[in-house]
Amino acid sequence: MIPAVVNDMINSLKEGVVEVTFEKIDNGGTRVMPCTLNPEIILEQSGSSITVGSISSGSADIPVWGIDVQAWRSFRTNTVTSWRPIHD
Repeated sequence: MIPAVVNDMINSLKEGVVEVTFEKIDNGGTRVMPCTLNPEIILEQSGSSITVGSISSGSADIPVWGIDVQAWRSFRTNTVTSWRPIHD
């Protein structure tokens, strides 16, 4: 992914929930993951105020809070096939 697109995705993750589709590294399968970097959503789901400080648009890996599994996960930007904000 080009840095500008990664930057847009990171900004969307900080604002709310984003559905990220990517290829899994371990088995090559496709994963569709609703996730966020929004501190309010993370606190609401986890009861913890742990947040990710700074992520560069040049980062190879993006740590996120997985909404569906209610746990921290990550994905590699070079495996992302699509992403879209999920609006309530």
